[in-house]
Amino acid sequence: MSMWWSLHLRREAASVPLARRFLLGSMETAGVDPDISYDLSVALTEACANAVEHGGDQGGTVPGPPGAPGQYRVTAYLDGETCRIEVADSGPGFPARRARRPAARPAGTRGAPAAVPDRAAEPWDLAESGRGLGLIEQLADHVHIGNRPGRGVVVSFDKILKWREDALLMVS
Repeated sequence: MSMWWSLHLRREAASVPLARRFLLGSMETAGVDPDISYDLSVALTEACANAVEHGGDQGGTVPGPPGAPGQYRVTAYLDGETCRIEVADSGPGFPARRARRPAARPAGTRGAPAAVPDRAAEPWDLAESGRGLGLIEQLADHVHIGNRPGRGVVVSFDKILKWREDALLMVS
């Protein structure tokens, strides 16, 4: 069994529950286990929320028709026992993360770097936002983030499906 669908949505908050409901309806109709459907719907919600909030028009377009600025695309593939979801936007992409510098060694010592004294968490560790990608990574079996600076981000994630006993489209 294989099926897919794609939605082109406006970057508006109302599009997020629309995408989530579309996914949940598709999964229920196909016969996917409700716990798996729920995990995928939460991950999709986070990916769509990121696209709405950060996927702003920077002159780029979402790949594929209609590809208009101010939109993002959600595509779901159910193929065999796996579901893959992709959310693509046309925003600026992720900024390069600051690399953590290794701890300095005291003068005249060799070997491993000196212990780094405890320090306060980085500001992004304490931020109210910015946890969505981590949540997606916890809910999915595989996550790939395609960062295209100046042209947007594609977040794709896979999950192995479990099926209800009465599933209409269960893999044989």
